[in-house]
Parts: sequence; structure tokens; C-alpha cells
Amino acid sequence: MEPVSIWYLYNSGFAVKTERHFLIFDYFLDSPRSGGLKSGVVDSTELQDYDTVVFVSHSHADHFNRNIFQWRKQIPSIRYVLSDDITTSEECLRVGAGQSCDLGDLQIQTLASTDLGVAFLVQVDGLCIYHAGDLNWWHWNDEPEEANRLMAQSFQKQIDTLEGIPIDIAFLPVDPRQEENALLGLQYFTQHADAKTIIPMHFGSQFSIFDRIFSDPQTLPYRDRIIRFSQRGEIWPHHP
Repeated sequence: MEPVSIWYLYNSGFAVKTERHFLIFDYFLDSPRSGGLKSGVVDSTELQDYDTVVFVSHSHADHFNRNIFQWRKQIPSIRYVLSDDITTSEECLRVGAGQSCDLGDLQIQTLASTDLGVAFLVQVDGLCIYHAGDLNWWHWNDEPEEANRLMAQSFQKQIDTLEGIPIDIAFLPVDPRQEENALLGLQYFTQHADAKTIIPMHFGSQFSIFDRIFSDPQTLPYRDRIIRFSQRGEIWPHHP
């Protein structure tokens, strides 16, 4: 894998530094106001020496913060790629499901979310990065059986399009609120898509989800590919 550093910013928010780019995915929690990436907050001065691209998968408040547009004051060349369910007058590339975009230095494909917006498949600096947004197998125990069946079909149809694509890094939802169903999406993805590195997300500060992941017998075949985070602002690979 090409050189990369990844910060857990919160929930589904991550900063990914590649050879020439800084990619920011689904950033929304911008407090405390200082501390930079090591505290889980984007300080635009840390991004100035890189081509910075900001991705927002959809408009939900735990994935999108309009303050991201303030970074343009420090980084005039910054680019924004937003799901087209987001209403804004800011200059950005708005994308819907099933699109392919060639920005020259990176290529983007989108998948349809099973909730709102899109998932991103990004080719950049020799890496293939998948960020699911809210594309997940959302099985809820209090939902009607038919609704859960249709959800499963919709999720599987999207993930099946990734089969045969060599993905370097995959960010996948594992929401503890789904209780015993929290790993359904993770399990299906690993059976039908190929990812060298798997990074769970959409758990907020409930880091105990990793104990569940690493103790579940079903994860054994791919457990060594899963990256564990234990605090907001943590960086991977872990540096002393």
C-alpha cells in the first residue's frame, strides 16, 4: 500500500493523508476549537501543503457541518465533493448515486446509500479508498420484516457492484444501536468485496464495539485487516 495516515475525527469522520492529498470524509464535530487533527478537529493550516478534497456523503447532522466551507479562507484551492441532497450555494461538485467523475488527480465513483446520499469509491495516489457514508445493512428489530428484507436486498445490490475491485482502505458502518445486527453489513462486505484494510465507523465514542468485533467468531477470517481506534484524534498507523 502507498504511504497513508488516517485520523479518526468522530463517528464517520476521517482525515486521510496520502502522498499528495488530504482527504476529509464526513466531518461534522468541530469542537474543541483547537488541538488540530490530534484532537479530532480539522485545522486548515495542517492541510495547506496538500491538495485537499472534502467529501460529504449526505446532509445528516452527524455527517455534515457547514463550517467546512470556512477552510476555503486558508486553502483557496480546496475542493468539495457533496452528495446532491445537500443544499448549498458554495462552489462544489455535487454528485448523485451511480456517477463517475474524473478530476484529473483523482477519480470518484458513487454508490446509492440505503439511507440518504451516496457512498464514495475514490482512486487517488495509487490508492483505492471506499467510504460507505450511510450505505449499510440497517436491520432494526422494531422494523417490519418486509422492510428489513427490502433493506437487505438494497444493500447487497450495491455492495455486489464492488466485487472484483481491489480496495486498499474501506470505511464501513458498525452502529452499536443495531444491537446483534451491528455487524451484518461488515460481514457481507467482507464476503463480497476485497479490502486490504477495514476501518469500522459510525460508532461515535462507543469504542466497545471493537471488543464485539474482535470477539465475534465470524470476523476471524478477516480480523487481521481491521484497524482498531480507541480515542478521537487517534492516528493510524500508530506512531510512538
